[in-house]
Amino acid sequence: MVEWWRGATIYQIYPRSFQDADGDGIGDLKGIIQRLPHVADLGADAIWLSPIFTSPMADMGYDVSDYRDIDPLFGTLHDFDELMATAHGLGLKVIVDQVISHSSSQHPWFMESRSSHSNPKADWYVWADPQPDGTPPNNWLSIFGGPAWEWDSRRRQYYLHNFLPTQPDLNFHNPDVQEAMLDVLRFWLDRGVDGFRMDTVNYYFHDAKLRSNGAVKPKNNRPPANPNDLQDHEYNKSRPENIAFLEKMRALVDQYEGRTLIGEVGESPRKAVQIMAEYTLGDDRLHMAYSFDMLGPEFDAAHFRRPIQTFFRDAPDGWPSWSFSNHDVTRHVTRWAENHGFHEDIIAKQAIAMLASFEGTIGIYQGEELGQSETDILYEELTDPPGVRFWPDYKGRDGCRTPMVWDGTPKGGFTNGKPWLPIKAPQLAKNVEAQTGKPDSVLETYRTVLKFRRARPELIEGKTKFVTLPEPVLAFHRETSEARLTCIFNLGIDPVVLDYTGTGSLVGPHSGADLKKKRLEIGGNGYVWIESRTSDAAPELGLKS
Repeated sequence: MVEWWRGATIYQIYPRSFQDADGDGIGDLKGIIQRLPHVADLGADAIWLSPIFTSPMADMGYDVSDYRDIDPLFGTLHDFDELMATAHGLGLKVIVDQVISHSSSQHPWFMESRSSHSNPKADWYVWADPQPDGTPPNNWLSIFGGPAWEWDSRRRQYYLHNFLPTQPDLNFHNPDVQEAMLDVLRFWLDRGVDGFRMDTVNYYFHDAKLRSNGAVKPKNNRPPANPNDLQDHEYNKSRPENIAFLEKMRALVDQYEGRTLIGEVGESPRKAVQIMAEYTLGDDRLHMAYSFDMLGPEFDAAHFRRPIQTFFRDAPDGWPSWSFSNHDVTRHVTRWAENHGFHEDIIAKQAIAMLASFEGTIGIYQGEELGQSETDILYEELTDPPGVRFWPDYKGRDGCRTPMVWDGTPKGGFTNGKPWLPIKAPQLAKNVEAQTGKPDSVLETYRTVLKFRRARPELIEGKTKFVTLPEPVLAFHRETSEARLTCIFNLGIDPVVLDYTGTGSLVGPHSGADLKKKRLEIGGNGYVWIESRTSDAAPELGLKS
């Protein structure tokens, strides 16, 4: 069985912002084709394309109105086939985003469903009668603000939407819906895609009894910007019925050689890693899953150690995917620099060294290989619905979605037209052309580290054994039957000195590190890999006072 995905590096492309080939200011498939050599040269194994299917774009393609066609904004099915051929020719696998927990309200299925109580698709979406006083059937809230229920005057019922009212939730309790979605996956598998990133994979099923969620006490006794965070979400997502459908998806995908399923688990930190483990346990569910555990402002050894240990404790035969940035969160160099006083380029370099050392598959979001920072978006520049809704306490996701910067020209080499989101000076300064060939640049550091990861079996298949050291040092061994890499990261800005007892030598790229007899010095935000034989006793590390 081909398991190329195990330990792979997956590069996320946000199609609107990667490269515009037709001059309308919005990225497209032909633009992606043009820039695929950059991804291959970086050292990635696969690309993940955020949604490219037909959509009214109320939520930037995460509201699909036709699951079997490409939105004209991005191109055609022919363009997609060309992209696939080009990617495969460069040795890159292609993963496409599948948003099947909900559709667009403009999808023909929903238009038929809302037309009456008796049509063939009447039960394809989640409909419910109002309470006697006309209010929604329960207290569920939308992630994008307000109740998760929208009144429909034609059916005289509410329908469920966990996101926008124009994103009605499909009813996975209906077997016909399940079969329809499996047919969608089959369509793209037959077209040759190498896998699917399953959006909101824990949202497919809801509580059939429509019971209200319990409450969660807010931090510091102050309500969050989004009241959705005040609920436990026991009943509107992560339901036990989800497992059986994951098994159906896996059974379908396993009929095709070398394909993979990666699920996005949208859940609170106290539940997310456990659900990742549950959803990848054994060989009949998802191949891998990721959550938002490492996508927040926290930056200390305990924070990074906890999800890795928890995952492999709960699913020793499961497989995780780890990342620090994506299209839904503030870019990690900005999160960590602002909260901890780090230099952006230095923390960008340490971040890829650390990520490349984690056991699992890793994800890179376009632009992070440049040390790209979050764009400061003005209110009048916003396109993201939750940003508009919760401004200014939450500014939405536009700041991490601004166009890729290829050179230092005013439009960054992204387009000849007006970019759909602005390219501002701090982002323009971090461009591909300016960093290419400069050994100390963030881009060249990414290339070097990813090349090192790919060449070291310990980092692809080695098991993890953590070394307990005081903050701010994160240390662990990655071991195979033959070799061991000891991975050490100083997560603080001040140098640290460690006792080092045992055989071993520095290997690969390292930053601010010097190994002397029984003494290891690591500078602020430094990192180091030390190679030894598994047959030798594991090196002992201790923090010098």
